[in-house]
Amino acid sequence: MTRIDEKTSSLNRRSFLAGSAAGAALPLLPKGVYAADTHRFSHGAFDISVVSDGFLTLPVSIVLPDAAPEERDGIMRRLGGTPEGAPFHTNIPVIRTGSDVIVVDNGSGGNFQASAGKLSANLATAGIDAAAVTKVVFTHVHPDHSGGTVGTDGKLTFPNAQYFVSEREWAFWTNPDYEKAMPKALHGFARGAQRDLFAVKERLTLVKPGDEIVSGMQVLDTRGHTPGHISLELEGGDGLVISGDAATSNIVFFEHPDWHFGFDTDPDLALKTRKMLIDRAATEKLTLLGYHWSYPGIGRAERNGAAYRFVSGS
Repeated sequence: MTRIDEKTSSLNRRSFLAGSAAGAALPLLPKGVYAADTHRFSHGAFDISVVSDGFLTLPVSIVLPDAAPEERDGIMRRLGGTPEGAPFHTNIPVIRTGSDVIVVDNGSGGNFQASAGKLSANLATAGIDAAAVTKVVFTHVHPDHSGGTVGTDGKLTFPNAQYFVSEREWAFWTNPDYEKAMPKALHGFARGAQRDLFAVKERLTLVKPGDEIVSGMQVLDTRGHTPGHISLELEGGDGLVISGDAATSNIVFFEHPDWHFGFDTDPDLALKTRKMLIDRAATEKLTLLGYHWSYPGIGRAERNGAAYRFVSGS
């Protein structure tokens, strides 16, 4: 079974989820962290729109569990926050290729922080018809990535889509004995994952690394953040990787590749995966698109001594 780092992860999850439910345990952040526009670009055969679901506020204990106390305030302010919490954007790619319209993750819906769950409204503003979406791919099923599966009206947000999730992710979160198999800190996540996955069970395809969602869009194994976390690699140019939460911050984990993140289910595997992905991106000059990076979350990795720097731009 996947190892859980109780020291850093369990307490962080409990305190964070309690704060999210209360809605007032973390500092309020400026409205400017919302993405105002829809960023559009082309990559090979793919036309991509990055649509915001809003943002989340993450506490310093989640973001910087390995940082020295004297380092924390400066980094949190660079992230646009306060010493206690910082905003993390939610960047959702909507990809057109051939006859397909593909959404990668569907945001929080009404199932997480009130500052998120803006995807449906922002799709409408961008002129993207939810009924036209043919495929939804989950990088993983944490509530800020799959909580928008069903709307407040009880109907599917994307009523005509097929859904995709990795075999490992499905097996881990749908375990009927999850209360015995998982630490208590993960029980809320498991209930949310089952809510979202079971809602689309009859139209769900399980995938594994190396599979293609459509021609030129391949599933990558980026386990660690969750047991079945995947990324997507798109053909064209030097390549594009939609990385989900494989690297949750384009500042923290590029500049400090040996630091852990408080929401990683298997912290050491997540760290190894993250370093391999960023190093590969720097070597091959891949474009990366990160879910929680500063909107629109697109850029490249460059080596900077033993670490890396993030260079924004599509």
